[in-house]
Amino acid sequence: MKLLSRISLKNKFFFSTLGVILAISAIIAFLARWILVSSLTSELELRGVAIAHSVAERGGGYVLDKNYPKLLSLIYDEAKLRERQHLIAYIFVLDKDEKVLSNTFTVPFPDGLAETNPVPLGASQSVRLIDFGSQSAYDIGVPIREGLYRIGTVHVGLNKTHIDNLVAKLRVTFLGFISIVVVIIFIISHRLAKYITQPVSKLTRISDELSRGNFDVSLNLLAKEQGWNASDCPVYSNTDLPCWHFDQFADSPVSAEKERGSYHKCRNCQFYIKRDGDEVVQLGDSFRNMVWSIKLYRRRLRESEEKYKSLFDSGPDPILVVNCSDFSILDANPRATELYGYSHGELIGKPLLELGPESNRECIKAFEEYGGPLGCVYYPKIVHYKKGGEPFYVNMHACPITYRSRPSIIIAITDITEIIEKDAQLVQAAKMKSLGEMSAGVAHEVNQPLNAIKMGSEYLALMIERGNEIPPEQLSEVVREVSTQVDRAAEIIDTLRAFGRKSGFKTEQVDINAPIRSVLTLVTRQFELQNISIDLDLAEILPPVTAQDNRLQQVFFNLLNNARDAIMEKREVSPEAGGDLIRILTYADPENVYAEFSDSGVGISREVRDKIFEPFFSTKEVGHGMGLGLAITYGIVKDYNGGIDIESEAGEGTTFILSFPRSQVEGQGRGTS
Repeated sequence: MKLLSRISLKNKFFFSTLGVILAISAIIAFLARWILVSSLTSELELRGVAIAHSVAERGGGYVLDKNYPKLLSLIYDEAKLRERQHLIAYIFVLDKDEKVLSNTFTVPFPDGLAETNPVPLGASQSVRLIDFGSQSAYDIGVPIREGLYRIGTVHVGLNKTHIDNLVAKLRVTFLGFISIVVVIIFIISHRLAKYITQPVSKLTRISDELSRGNFDVSLNLLAKEQGWNASDCPVYSNTDLPCWHFDQFADSPVSAEKERGSYHKCRNCQFYIKRDGDEVVQLGDSFRNMVWSIKLYRRRLRESEEKYKSLFDSGPDPILVVNCSDFSILDANPRATELYGYSHGELIGKPLLELGPESNRECIKAFEEYGGPLGCVYYPKIVHYKKGGEPFYVNMHACPITYRSRPSIIIAITDITEIIEKDAQLVQAAKMKSLGEMSAGVAHEVNQPLNAIKMGSEYLALMIERGNEIPPEQLSEVVREVSTQVDRAAEIIDTLRAFGRKSGFKTEQVDINAPIRSVLTLVTRQFELQNISIDLDLAEILPPVTAQDNRLQQVFFNLLNNARDAIMEKREVSPEAGGDLIRILTYADPENVYAEFSDSGVGISREVRDKIFEPFFSTKEVGHGMGLGLAITYGIVKDYNGGIDIESEAGEGTTFILSFPRSQVEGQGRGTS
């Protein structure tokens, strides 16, 4: 194979064509020899059979009359005709007893010749190749019949040497013809190979220049190589060649015949030419046109790269380009260096994980496992770290691209730290407002254990003042009750403090029953004072969800407050209705964990339902709510990839169904508090 690769295309084409032709010629010669020998031998055998039958028919009477001189004259005349004298080696006639009656031999009759090719009874003829003396012949035996009786046999011998000579002459003639054809094809293939490969060789020299990056190949060089000149173009002359010019600022070629004189209106016009002719001529024209197209598109590519590079550098948001093989940073725009606090040199080559170990792992995993997602992926509210370890919140948008011929990821980053802080302040303000609304109920809850403690302490003081001995069992009971009430008060205060604490975004494994119970600790007494019953139906065992306990408390608190407000509003419309109830239900299926909050309030109309999660939308009177509770609830649930469905009819109550994905990886988070 290496040897073949070193042979020029011309020689490959020439020798391949010649080899194929020689192979075909050899096959044809072999087949022709077989056909000629078989056909000629068969034809001569048929002629010999005809001669034998002629002698048998004409010589039958001579055999019966025993007129042997006439019989000899007959067979001699048949054997010595001009066209047969070289073909027929002998003719002899046998009687019915296989005795020789007449023959054409001028020498004694060869011994055993009469018995070499007997004609079987009932056969019309018999043909066999025999040797007699130093010669060979095809012996043809034909019976002589008189009516139904066989009275003798005629044997005609065809000279095998003469037949072989005829075949040899035909073979030489045929091979001579084949040789002339081979010589003609040799000359044609040589010229054709030169015609095809010479332009290719020239194009190869030009291609070598192009491969070295020299795209400024002279137009005159291309014209010289392809056998045309610039005057062929109708811009310069009145010829009818289909020529095109390409303005350096145009997107498509413009017919020079339609835009006569446009050459004078553009700068550095490149001319496209397409001539009639064979494939080699068209290949040359196409190659030349390709060169100009490459030059054009290289210029456009350079302009495009410069344009997008300027957009990349001047973009208002940080942008990173990450290598898909090792997920290191390949490039970063100036805004990224400002945001992260690293210099451009420090960012280049840095692993993406160092900017966000927890949050970026999910993005890297998507590109590692699946070779990149089918489209772009979006990661909201994740934590990255500046130089020095300072955390901040970002939204990250990642898309697969090819950067400098390498599979890469382009990541656009938006700093949302300020937005997150304002959202947190807004949520905190809503919490403080809610705590203010709960103050009466919370105070009652705290007063109960305080009253119990006070009663116990007063009992002990009274017994001491009177000098009465306190029975050990009574003392133990009072102390135990005081301790229990202190724990109860501490639990209420801790729940209140936890609810009022500013929440972060660090996620954990949460059993949603826990934040529900925490919220009920704060609001149950308040609802009882308002004659609202709570029916609690919590599943005993629930799979955890990935969320944050404090933020879920805010969600459930908002829903309970909305349920209470809906019931109170219904009381104003129908005071006699009664049956004020809030029902809380939790359950799970193989994919999600659910929490349902149902109330017997006024319900929500279909028109309002589509707007209920919009910020600042409220159906309450002015001064009775800001319209942020459900908007905040919706945002928190969506942060944890959850969903909210509403089932409601006006006047029939409302059910909010919250769903959260079951946790798959324990302890995984997307931020820090």
